[in-house]
Amino acid sequence: MLTRQGWLALWGGIGLLVLARLLGIGELYVLGAVLLLLLVVAALYVRLTRLDIHVDRAVHPARVHVGQLSRVEVRVRNLRATATPVLRLRDAVTGTTGAELLVPPLDQGTVSVASYRLPTDRRGIIRVGPLKVVVGDPFGLVQSSVQAAPRVEVTVLPRIDDVRPVPLTTGHDPLAGVLQPHALGRVGDDFYALRAYVVGDDLRRIHWPSTARHDELLVRQQEQPWQGRTTVLLDVRRAAHDGRSLEDAVSAAASIVAANSARRDLVRLATTDGADSGFGSGTMHLHALLEHLAVVEASGSASLRSMIDVVQRDGQGALVLVVGQTADDELRATTRLRQRFGMVSVVRVGAGAAGRPPAASVIAVGDDAPFAPAWNQAMAVAARSAPGMARTAR
Repeated sequence: MLTRQGWLALWGGIGLLVLARLLGIGELYVLGAVLLLLLVVAALYVRLTRLDIHVDRAVHPARVHVGQLSRVEVRVRNLRATATPVLRLRDAVTGTTGAELLVPPLDQGTVSVASYRLPTDRRGIIRVGPLKVVVGDPFGLVQSSVQAAPRVEVTVLPRIDDVRPVPLTTGHDPLAGVLQPHALGRVGDDFYALRAYVVGDDLRRIHWPSTARHDELLVRQQEQPWQGRTTVLLDVRRAAHDGRSLEDAVSAAASIVAANSARRDLVRLATTDGADSGFGSGTMHLHALLEHLAVVEASGSASLRSMIDVVQRDGQGALVLVVGQTADDELRATTRLRQRFGMVSVVRVGAGAAGRPPAASVIAVGDDAPFAPAWNQAMAVAARSAPGMARTAR
């Protein structure tokens, strides 16, 4: 395939031949013929160049949060007896012009390692590749490319702030989320129930038969657990957000989900475009929620009132609504949810707290009020207002 310089040389050579014919200048014939001959030599050089290389590309890590470092590392090993020419590696990257790496000539068995950083300033899916190895002639007139590595995807998860979980309320289920509850045993090997393993658990408490059946590490729960239920409803209506407020709202929802999952709550995530995860717990459930939040977009057909009707049908525990620019009458509609949930909180992103409903606290988030401090302060007040449930949580 001709490069830009190759096309210029081709049309330049043809033009010189035409001018030589019209003007009768022999030197122009020579110059035109030299350019065309150079193209032929370059094409033969590229065609006769045979590569025998091994290319390995790895992404570290493949799942990151916004702002974290993710690197692509490419290792090239020469397997042929002679040295390689200068190689050009091109890797397509979503949202950018792609990465281009130059690999110097490699002797037999020599390994070259190159790397580059991925743009992780926005959540979403970054598609990397396919990686192509480009071979060209020394004059840069002709080049050919072969695919060396397939396309891979990198998930950029929303930013997660260190926030307090929602306080336990009277709507929580003390038996929720356990597998096969048993009566408290009379001997040391008996246990009450099974639950998902979390970092810090004693490895001696892993129940290997159940772990093999469920394909997830399960540990023996020696006492009756108190498990919270938290529903997070995220407003993704296009009319309620600009680009900045949607990202702040998604980050707030992800932070709340992560905080309550770390406490082993049953967590449910719903969005106003109709998506509903249902209640679940454990690491796999949390990963699924964060991956959904990584790709959620603003929707023109989303409805806040419709999803409020949906979530209240199974109303238990706490409800957190993360909304954007929302009319006061829509916020007042949350007052009736207090009859179904033990606690209702509204995080209003990009707006003040005007029109505060009497039965649901509104946490205003904006440029002057970052989410994490405002949320932690509100949850501290909520925990103090329900001391009985706070003691039960501990």
